[in-house]
Amino acid sequence: MPKMKTKSSAKKRFKLTGTGKIKRKHAFKSHILTKKSKKRKLKLTHAGLVHKADRSNILKQLALK
Repeated sequence: MPKMKTKSSAKKRFKLTGTGKIKRKHAFKSHILTKKSKKRKLKLTHAGLVHKADRSNILKQLALK
């Protein structure tokens, strides 16, 4: 059986931390930034973690499970 390929879109969007959690970036920070408050843009800058309900699906896309 051939090796499972990683989804290119997933490998660009997600990174694994040292403890095995999955890091992600926030959406809505790429354009139309003038109407968004400074506070909102600052909060979107920091990376977040993937919710545990989505974790198994993303690990499959990354060919890790």
